[in-house]
Amino acid sequence: MRREENIPRKFDSLSDFHRAFGLTKPAHPLISFIDIEEVSIPTEESFDYFILNFYKIAYKTTLCGKARYGQNYYDFGEGGLVFTAPNQVFESPKSSASGYIFFIHRDFLLTYPLARKMKQYGFFSYAANEALHLSAEEKATVMSIFRIIDDELKSRIDDFSHDVVISQIELLLNYSNRFYNRQFITHKAVYNSLLLQVEDILEDYFDDSKPLNDGLPSVQYLADQVNVSPSYLSDMLRTLTGQNAQQHIHHKLVEKAKLKLSTTGLSVSEIAYALGFEHPQSFSKFFKAKTKLTPLEFRQSFN
Repeated sequence: MRREENIPRKFDSLSDFHRAFGLTKPAHPLISFIDIEEVSIPTEESFDYFILNFYKIAYKTTLCGKARYGQNYYDFGEGGLVFTAPNQVFESPKSSASGYIFFIHRDFLLTYPLARKMKQYGFFSYAANEALHLSAEEKATVMSIFRIIDDELKSRIDDFSHDVVISQIELLLNYSNRFYNRQFITHKAVYNSLLLQVEDILEDYFDDSKPLNDGLPSVQYLADQVNVSPSYLSDMLRTLTGQNAQQHIHHKLVEKAKLKLSTTGLSVSEIAYALGFEHPQSFSKFFKAKTKLTPLEFRQSFN
């Protein structure tokens, strides 16, 4: 029977997911490693979208070829990793694919420091088109970790299995951090172009009447304009400039405020509203936090 259109099917347990997609029961209730070619498209219950209540790390060979970075493409031929956090929405598969999926329920991480560290891995918030594209050597490293986890789940579940798998997950995530940093560096020409786009977007935003109507520009607004996720934009900018997206916006705000204070006769209140602040007091507090001077003190330094 078909579910009401556009209402996602939510999977709270790995067993439910395995059952819906024609897989054998997972060896462990909180963690599983799946060959994508064994996944069957559901027929008994049809749904267009679904939500997972667990972490997902997928290696997909179908990501081979041209990878998208913002509005540009880059050839990279060894497949890629996609990371997603719990409660993200997925489109139900309509055709077969190849690769591997690694599911980790949040409860599996409880009592381990890794449970708190998971939020530090920003790539769990990246979009699918911002996947980690692997070199042959990186693929070999990732697959070796996958094999250890798969072997552990298939043949050696004992008092030490939990600790071994946790250590392998952390190793995989740390390698992924390294590989993403490599990706930012090797594609620096593409990202420099993206950086120029960000600069142009902010310039146009502040030169237009947008701040008066829409307020301060947000990281989400910037990310939408260059077609990447907010987390990916921040990590990319941090690699190129040392500042994340929010800091980049704040830097531009201070530049524009200094320009208006030093070259116009606008009042502090007028400048605050022109830059998108709802209240002049908020602007004054922000400006002093960034420059150690109040707006009036900065203006007086030019007289």
